[in-house]
Amino acid sequence: VQLQASGGGLVQAGGSLRLSCAASGRTDSSYYMAWFRQAPGKEREFVAAVSRSGRSSYYTDSVKGRFTISIDNAENTVYLQMTSLKPEDTAVYYCAADVSGMSTLARAWDYWGRGTQVTVSS
Repeated sequence: VQLQASGGGLVQAGGSLRLSCAASGRTDSSYYMAWFRQAPGKEREFVAAVSRSGRSSYYTDSVKGRFTISIDNAENTVYLQMTSLKPEDTAVYYCAADVSGMSTLARAWDYWGRGTQVTVSS
């Protein structure tokens, strides 16, 4: 599975962005999809995950109520709608895929896309 993330940029605090992650290759399997982020000097951290059906999703506490993960199976694309952005959301955002489940541990995910930078100014 190949993953391509896009949609990052510079936004003021309180603003919104939508990230996209297009999957290609072996997309017929029931992959779970996720977003992680990594700020400078910090470890990669879990943000949100969704099942292939879209019926199950999970968020880290710091983004609950502000971020929404969704999946479009027809387009093999997963989205992360981010609203009420805060400076502490600044990071490189990565999408990931795995067949095992919605782990919050980065090492549990097998497939990764290149990151997209999100910068939130105060």
